[in-house]
Amino acid sequence: MTTTELPITSMILGRRAFGSLGGSRAPVVIERAFMSYRRMLGVIVSGFFEPLFYLLSIGVGLGKLTGAIDGVPYTDFVAPALLAASAMNGAVYDSTMNVFWKLKYGKTYDAMLATPLRVGDVAIGEIGWALLRGLFYSAAFLLIMLLMGLVHSPWAILDLPVAVLIGFAFASVGLACTSFMRSWQDFDFVNLAVLPMFLFSGAFYPLSVYTPAVQHLIEALPLYHGIELIRALTLGRVGPGLLWHVLYLAVLGLVASAIAARRLERLLLP
Repeated sequence: MTTTELPITSMILGRRAFGSLGGSRAPVVIERAFMSYRRMLGVIVSGFFEPLFYLLSIGVGLGKLTGAIDGVPYTDFVAPALLAASAMNGAVYDSTMNVFWKLKYGKTYDAMLATPLRVGDVAIGEIGWALLRGLFYSAAFLLIMLLMGLVHSPWAILDLPVAVLIGFAFASVGLACTSFMRSWQDFDFVNLAVLPMFLFSGAFYPLSVYTPAVQHLIEALPLYHGIELIRALTLGRVGPGLLWHVLYLAVLGLVASAIAARRLERLLLP
């Protein structure tokens, strides 16, 4: 049996296992995603190693050649940013390529909508699974940071809720963008957006190295807000200004998820 042919009874059992979230059947979609990936754990685990390699090569390696950045050792400066990137990567790739295959080729959502599931349940469920995957990466990476002595404040316990918020924002945007894609070639635009954002959102250099015009551009990127949040919590630099970053990510996620649900409704319902 393929993952697109899971029996409807498994969805019913998943609903009973997870319960309902305000009447939503989205947990059923999350249950199905878990069932699909349980035999492919290597695919999920492999996504954890990319930020780890960046930390060991750039954070630790380059850190030996540089001085303090923003008053902290270079490795301590880079590590929180890579934690934010972990949440982004897990959410983006699961809400784009995976969703596109289900939508265009697997016809998975057509089968789901033949059950009591609604389009909104599908959208929320896919976003939920994507941010759970991002949370897994973030939790594993936070453990590595703790073992390496890169966590300097009890506030770092909030890194995981922030990782969920980052995952929510990027999963929602990813799902909304995927609904506009027509072929696999369109995913070149995903890489074109994610890689520069990763490199230029303040992960490896402070914002002050850029010109004012570039600084304003970077401040409009969602990853920048995630990095600033996690870096401040990890280093214990907590203040009211962090609420702006929370608001930015929350509003972005809500708006993008509404767009994604509307787009899926147009694509899936006659």
